[in-house]
Amino acid sequence: TALFLAMHYTSDIATAFSSVAHICRDVNYGWLIRNMHANGASFLFICIYLHIGRGLYYGSYLYKETWNIGVILLLLTMM
Repeated sequence: TALFLAMHYTSDIATAFSSVAHICRDVNYGWLIRNMHANGASFLFICIYLHIGRGLYYGSYLYKETWNIGVILLLLTMM
C-alpha cells in the first residue's frame, strides 16, 4: 500500500494535505488503500508490542544479545 500511496503523494508543505485529499477523493479506491495502510501499520505495532510482552513474560530478556538485537530492531522500526 505504501508504494501505491507514494505514487500519488507529494511531501511539499504547501501541497501535502491536498495530495492526501486527492488520494481519498479522486483516486479509485484511494480511501480504501489509505485506510488499509493506516490500519496495517497500527496492526504491525500491536504485533510488535505483543511480541515484546511475551518476551517479558517468559524472561527472554535474560538472553542479553538476543534482547538487545530486538530492542535495536524496535527502534529501527519506529524511525
